[in-house]
Amino acid sequence: MTKKQPAVYILASKRNGTLYTGVTADLLGRVWQHKNDAIEGFTKKYSVNKLVYFEQHETMPSAIEREKQIKKWKQELIEEQNPTWKDLYEEAI
Repeated sequence: MTKKQPAVYILASKRNGTLYTGVTADLLGRVWQHKNDAIEGFTKKYSVNKLVYFEQHETMPSAIEREKQIKKWKQELIEEQNPTWKDLYEEAI
């Protein structure tokens, strides 16, 4: 996986727990920040740090558009692609 590439990602606090959808140009770096509470706000407050879904994109505008789509049905997407809600961070490295 290329380190710097636009990506959409979904974090979870636990299976069927609190979800967060984001977009970034550096997936590994951004997820590391979430996992290490380096980012103040929602994900730190609710311990949302398990990478349960991600997809890479060619451009940032396409990643942003996809993020908007995913926000509407993210739980179903996770259940389909990652039914055990396994933390995918190690696989993404």
